[in-house]
Amino acid sequence: MSDKDEELAMPRDAKIVKCLLKSMGVGDYEPPVIHTFLELWYRYIVDVLTDAQVYSEHAGKSEIDCDDVKLAIQSKLNFSFSQPPPREVLLELAKNRNKIPLPKTIAGPGIPLPPDQDTLISPNYMFGIPSQGSGEGEETEDEETTIPNPSQEEKIDMQQQDPHQRVSFPLPKCEKDYF
Repeated sequence: MSDKDEELAMPRDAKIVKCLLKSMGVGDYEPPVIHTFLELWYRYIVDVLTDAQVYSEHAGKSEIDCDDVKLAIQSKLNFSFSQPPPREVLLELAKNRNKIPLPKTIAGPGIPLPPDQDTLISPNYMFGIPSQGSGEGEETEDEETTIPNPSQEEKIDMQQQDPHQRVSFPLPKCEKDYF
């Protein structure tokens, strides 16, 4: 098919999109671009007309009129596209924000790192240290084994009797550098 035959077989809306692209100076584009614009165009129109129908029903009218469509378009513009604040407002906000000085950094050589307690490399394990001597610790194990199925309250009491203390040990430095 020649270009003339393709243009004659093209739907009216596709011809309009093609003319709009040409009027904006876009001459080289892929054919799916027209279909994409048509899809966006149809989706926008359906959204606007659906909103206009809701406004018309809310007003108690049986048909959509021009005012309902204008209101739907205006609400789309208000909620879809927001204007940035004026430059003067942004300058005033920046001026107020910049009045507060940045905190002084106490950084040594290298990259500043957060404190050890805020990192994932700090020790995060706990050892249970019995509060009684080592010989008595064995007896507490025997006492726990004498209760075959302790109730929930008894389990809580046992946990409260054996408080855990947090203990951490520094890791020794490796002699070899693996990285």
